[in-house]
Amino acid sequence: MEYKEEIMRLGHKLLELMSEALGLNPNHLKDMDCGEGLLVLRHYYPACPQPELTMGTAKHSDSNFLSILLQDQIGGLQVLHQDQWVDVPPMPGALVINIGDLMQLITNDRFKSVEYRVLANRRGPRVSVACFSSTPHLPSSKIYEPIKELLSRENPPKYRGTTVRETVIYIRSKGQIDGTSALPYFKL
Repeated sequence: MEYKEEIMRLGHKLLELMSEALGLNPNHLKDMDCGEGLLVLRHYYPACPQPELTMGTAKHSDSNFLSILLQDQIGGLQVLHQDQWVDVPPMPGALVINIGDLMQLITNDRFKSVEYRVLANRRGPRVSVACFSSTPHLPSSKIYEPIKELLSRENPPKYRGTTVRETVIYIRSKGQIDGTSALPYFKL
């Protein structure tokens, strides 16, 4: 419980800082309920004797607003940067923060979601705890769309509005992790 409370507190602080970076009131993203829910997943990847013959987790981006990852010292996490896979080396006591697709949508591409994967590893087991800032299990008809204060004639909306529920339904309909983002589905 204490870990969850600390992650929620960190998530709210990150949303404040991100709001300020966008030139908005520090509470803007929190007031939009971007940090309302928290889904915690624990991942266990056993050691793999032939990692070149298997995949850990396929390339994907997270559909939520923010993801906070605590990884152990085994490694295997990679992000796609300029069409190249880059290792994210584990650092003791560090957390990895990822922007999700819904954050990219509401910021109209000011913040970009990250594509990543996890490679299988001979060493192991690899253990991680991923916390997702989103409300997929809370019934809500709240529509998320590009923030009006970020739009202009030169920067019109790039996405239509959606609910978290619609996003989750769409992702499940195409396969949970098929290597493609849900964002093109919401493009105008």
